[in-house]
Amino acid sequence: MDRNEVLLVGRLSAGVEEHSLPSGDTVAKWRIIVRRRRNRRGATLTDSIPCVTFDPETAATVRGLKPRDYMEVTGSFRCRVFGPSAAKIWRYEVEVSSARPYEADVPLPDDLPDNPTHSIHGSLAALIPRQVAYLAPAS
Repeated sequence: MDRNEVLLVGRLSAGVEEHSLPSGDTVAKWRIIVRRRRNRRGATLTDSIPCVTFDPETAATVRGLKPRDYMEVTGSFRCRVFGPSAAKIWRYEVEVSSARPYEADVPLPDDLPDNPTHSIHGSLAALIPRQVAYLAPAS
């Protein structure tokens, strides 16, 4: 049996754009940034995946997020064709049926190994602010 199911976990790239369609429906559009596994040279690559929804509840959930917030979306992969027959434009996107904020299991700085570059959490370590035990008095 054919299946078209997509599950993405990543970061919201920017705010949601909403467009009214001639049918009266509203479509919400956004992009989700998903990291790939590190390549052989150690660089981390990302994909920016276009997402859309026609569901007002799903759109409201995504509107409640800020750019760079983690989110999880489920939906279906779609290919849409636009334009006149002589100059067709093909676009691929995920038509999202549900979205929710995603709470990543991010380790505390004290839980990280001594050399985070050899850890699966190495890329997260750079994003976690270090805890300050106390502030030194200013002189």
